[in-house]
Amino acid sequence: MKRFFHVAPLALLMLAATLAGLFNLPQPAAAQDKPTPTYKICHICDQMVAQAVVRVILFWMDGCPHCHEVIDNVLPPLRQQYGRQLEIWMIEVSSMEDINRLYEIGEGYGLKPEQIGVPFMIIGDNVLIGSRQIPAELPGLIERYIKLGGVDYPEIPQLASFAPPLSASSAPEASGEITPPPPTSAVPQIVAVEPQAVESAQPQAPAPKSSGFTLAIIILIGMVLVLLYGIIAIALNKALPVSERFHRYAFPFLSIIGLGVALYLAYVETQEVPAICGPVGDCNAVQQSPYARLFGILPVGVLGAIGYVAILFTWLWGRLRKDWLAQKAPLIVFAMTLFGLLFSIYLTYLEPFVIKAVCAWCLTSAVIMAALYFLSVEPLVRQWQLDLEVERLEFEIEER
Repeated sequence: MKRFFHVAPLALLMLAATLAGLFNLPQPAAAQDKPTPTYKICHICDQMVAQAVVRVILFWMDGCPHCHEVIDNVLPPLRQQYGRQLEIWMIEVSSMEDINRLYEIGEGYGLKPEQIGVPFMIIGDNVLIGSRQIPAELPGLIERYIKLGGVDYPEIPQLASFAPPLSASSAPEASGEITPPPPTSAVPQIVAVEPQAVESAQPQAPAPKSSGFTLAIIILIGMVLVLLYGIIAIALNKALPVSERFHRYAFPFLSIIGLGVALYLAYVETQEVPAICGPVGDCNAVQQSPYARLFGILPVGVLGAIGYVAILFTWLWGRLRKDWLAQKAPLIVFAMTLFGLLFSIYLTYLEPFVIKAVCAWCLTSAVIMAALYFLSVEPLVRQWQLDLEVERLEFEIEER
């Protein structure tokens, strides 16, 4: 009995410990006060997810129809589709210094200067040029880079010259979205470099030797002198003599060369391909300016090709036929070359003084048109002299 009383307290103690253990068993996972799994939070609130961001650089030029085609019609749907996953750094090319930096950037991607033009887009390791290649390849590249986790702006030293300082107003708004860190240049989501900011930072230095400004001005003065010669010759009814043999071969030869130049420029303008400029000037900057199209519609190269064909056709008709049109051919040829010369003077003036770039092909065409105008003066004066002589003889016959 005494032994029972000794064991009973120990048994009661063990029983109490067992019951306490039963009431303190671990609760099921559903009853625990724990956060919802991460994937559920991500499903409900996407701001906790680091979205893939594709950053793109676009070089463009004000007045370039191909640039505005991309900016106005290609990029807006892509921005709407991808939202904050697509960031576009828009850089305006507004000076010779900007053009030279763009050439340096293009050379870094293995491109020659004659292959570089605007719109010029960089996305990752890819370069897209023109209003055809960009819409054709950009959407696929965006999708590819998003699947790869996004792509940042390329680390190009020349970009530091374009990036404006980051201010509070341009800083992105605070949000819970986790985005990749900004590039070293610290640019906002969409940046447009203002022309005034670029021009104010330019050093006051003369244009580079390869700009061709001096050559363009010399040709411009020469064309004005040729124009004045024709006006004076017509007024005085006396022109500088040109041998028939020289005129017979020089006029069609120059017309065919001019037609070839105009056809090449028409090909560049209509097919949106970079022009081969050579060591003088910047043909692509000129061809992408708003002055490269008449009334914004007709490419100047196409207009030039039509003009050269009309001049050559009329000249041949006057030499091979004897009808009324053949008699008026010298006057018609003179009128067409006069219009071509005036238009060439206008375009040549625009290049160094307005566009700030020179096209060697355009200068070649201008020189050819001036030569054709010069050659058209003497036949017209000679015909007028012949007509006056015929009228004088007829008058004398009538008097007798």
